[in-house]
Amino acid sequence: MRGWEQVLQRCRQGPLTPPRRVTRTLEEWRRRLTPEQFRVTRMAGTEPPFSSPVCTLFEPGRYRCVGCGSELFDAGAKFDSGSGWPSFTQPLDEALVAYVLDESHGMVRIEVRCNVCDAHLGHVFPDGPPPTGLRYCINAVALERVAD
Repeated sequence: MRGWEQVLQRCRQGPLTPPRRVTRTLEEWRRRLTPEQFRVTRMAGTEPPFSSPVCTLFEPGRYRCVGCGSELFDAGAKFDSGSGWPSFTQPLDEALVAYVLDESHGMVRIEVRCNVCDAHLGHVFPDGPPPTGLRYCINAVALERVAD
């Protein structure tokens, strides 16, 4: 993704075809995930800001979806946004994230989901640093860190 205009275009056009799909019932998700992971990823919840040490973790590695294990973000694209949630400038692969218009809570935002299992990850905003100018603001409980 090169920038905000491309995010808006992808949101309008729909997601790219993912390399695979993972589909489970809500009850199956509930059994596989912790209550907080379920609330955030399956019910589109938000964890409290600054509630995870992942916000200040800047070690090499990758971050994968807690639902399906798809590697979504690289630590090299992670930055300290001061927002209280882990933030990235770009995903590893555009086919692994989906963008959805979110008009909840009286706001207009772009939701970011795992394109493999439809897990709610967070939102993307046009106020990030170079090279993309994007801030993928992601719930830490939606991710698992994989060390290099």
